[in-house]
Amino acid sequence: MRRRCGAGLAAIAAVLPLWVQAEVTIASPFTENAVLQRGLPVPIWGKADPGEEVTVEFAGQKKSVAADADGRWVVRLDSMTASAEPRALRVTAKESELSLANVVVGEVWICSGQSNMQFAATSVPEIRVLERKAKRIRTFEVKRTVAFEEQDSCEGKWVDKHPNSAVAFSFAYFLEEAGDVPVGIILSCWGSSSIEAWMPRDMTETVPHFKTMMEEFDSDAKTRERITSILEGTKPWSRNDDIFLRRQSNILYNAMMHPLAPYACRGLVWYQGERNTQSMFGMLEEPWFSRNSGMLKYGDTLKQWVQRYRKEWGNDEMQFLMVMLPGYHKEMATGPKLGAEHPASHSWAWMRESQLKALELEHVGVANTIDLGDVKNIHPKDKLPIGKRLALLAARDTLGLDVVASGPVMKTVEAGGDHLVVRFEHASGLTTTDGEAPTGFWLADDSAKWVEADAELKGETILLRSSDLAKPLYVRYAFAGKPKVNLVNGAGLPAYPFRTDTFAP
Repeated sequence: MRRRCGAGLAAIAAVLPLWVQAEVTIASPFTENAVLQRGLPVPIWGKADPGEEVTVEFAGQKKSVAADADGRWVVRLDSMTASAEPRALRVTAKESELSLANVVVGEVWICSGQSNMQFAATSVPEIRVLERKAKRIRTFEVKRTVAFEEQDSCEGKWVDKHPNSAVAFSFAYFLEEAGDVPVGIILSCWGSSSIEAWMPRDMTETVPHFKTMMEEFDSDAKTRERITSILEGTKPWSRNDDIFLRRQSNILYNAMMHPLAPYACRGLVWYQGERNTQSMFGMLEEPWFSRNSGMLKYGDTLKQWVQRYRKEWGNDEMQFLMVMLPGYHKEMATGPKLGAEHPASHSWAWMRESQLKALELEHVGVANTIDLGDVKNIHPKDKLPIGKRLALLAARDTLGLDVVASGPVMKTVEAGGDHLVVRFEHASGLTTTDGEAPTGFWLADDSAKWVEADAELKGETILLRSSDLAKPLYVRYAFAGKPKVNLVNGAGLPAYPFRTDTFAP
């Protein structure tokens, strides 16, 4: 059966091609073994002959609609409760019928990003042991490809099995355990991709540097010809061709994300940013794949991206969970070379600050990973804590469970002459993992010269001073490529990085 997959409800008619067919079809995210989202209206869409009445039946609901002049049909199933009972979703029209078996209702999440989202579960021993205990987790993995225009179909199918993504699987595992409901993961990710790769073209209207990037892409005949040649050439692609495709802008979104909307889901987990850390200020001339937001523009770009995706899905409350980039250090030519722990280095600290700007929007969470990672390995294996922390955020913010999901967050910093006092939120049971004094705090005055602080834990506050500063004014915490940190709350969740100065990088 030929399948087509549409865009958001408001845009389906504009993007689906005109054709005449005798057989009713359903959009490609709907296959056997699918998980439908509980607690929300569930749009089901597809194609039929213009004017033909199409009926959708599932879980006691029966909805009918006439296909429009383009042959497009869309129905909305009413909100449903979670159910692991396998049931058939039936679609009938005058001349044809299709039935999808083993469909359940639960929590559906899209997991997207670049290589650390793609990182295989089979490569992490402590996640592999979860396989024999995993239950009620299903996966739809989108085939990795690109397209010049927004596509209305994608390749993939639902399977009654967990995803082979370490982060997506561990997130699903702990979410299923917390919610006691089936969990469906739509995995759409590709290593080396920038955020711009996952941006629809119309974001050129709101993101100036992306407008420049797309204007350059449109005028680059050589690149477009190579992309066409790869897509029309032999499979599988060579490694060089594969990397070339996934480092482009916009065309991953066209092929791998646009076709999924408006499939009902609770939210999207986003583990991406490494590609955008290759510069502080963005839009490098060389290498070509570093011509993107850079770290300082990433935060505003990320907020625009979240809002645009919510529009695509027609859901202003669509949840977004970001994975903060973990510890890693690479010297950057634009700043002083002061090492992995110094807060004045041009490091991933600036990207983490940008990622945290997403919290300015509602229905957004950021999983803190500042205590994780590897100073020399951009693909660390400590993915299990990331999945756990994402699941805690989802359990609190989408399942409504009373759980501690956040580590300490700086609330106020008070000056006291020769010292500063830091107060935190989410600080119940504030302690250190090793029983030693808190680490990772640095102080400065208006000279902007940073010195390591002597930190003292006092209840749920931290007192900071340094013999090198008579009157400290500013503090940076865990603001480095790979800081040494040990500050956690009673739930064992690490304190979030922060800075109180406004010095330019």
